[in-house]
Amino acid sequence: MARLVYGMMVSLDGYVEAPGHDIGWSAPDEQLHTFANDEAREAGAFLYGRRLYELMSQFWPTADADPSTPEHIAGYARIWRDKPKVVFSTTLTEVGWNARLVRGNVAEEVAALKAQPGGDLQVGGPTLAASLIRLGLVDEYRPLVHPVVLGAGTRYLPELAERIPMRLLETRTFDSGVVYLRYAQGSD
Repeated sequence: MARLVYGMMVSLDGYVEAPGHDIGWSAPDEQLHTFANDEAREAGAFLYGRRLYELMSQFWPTADADPSTPEHIAGYARIWRDKPKVVFSTTLTEVGWNARLVRGNVAEEVAALKAQPGGDLQVGGPTLAASLIRLGLVDEYRPLVHPVVLGAGTRYLPELAERIPMRLLETRTFDSGVVYLRYAQGSD
């Protein structure tokens, strides 16, 4: 059974975007990008909401077209193109780049995906993740916490009616000061 993993780059105060959907503060260096590539390579599929899918599909399909593109970026482009993607949207009419569109019941679709063999499912985007968190479908949280305070923006975690206990599985500190945290839902 696949695990559903939610990981994004997040500010110290818990935001994945600054106001205006600004993500420029989170540009990963080569070390962090290589780590993200390794995580992506292990995934069975990427799950996206409309907005993150549109953002990713504007850059990654051709990010390695220029021969001077650094290998850590070109490598992610190849991973991204080849990896199956499931896009949840009621407004998109089509998707490309090895993606399929889901307009139906998110909970049923994700439960069915988790029941299939294969690698972990990586959910990207705070809006889709918020729905899945509220449904109790996220198994692991893997924020990459950047040493910056944004003060406002789009939160990594949604407001919840009840607490979700977590247990720490792993930490790693990168040369840039970014800290990777890996938590499993539940307590032992």
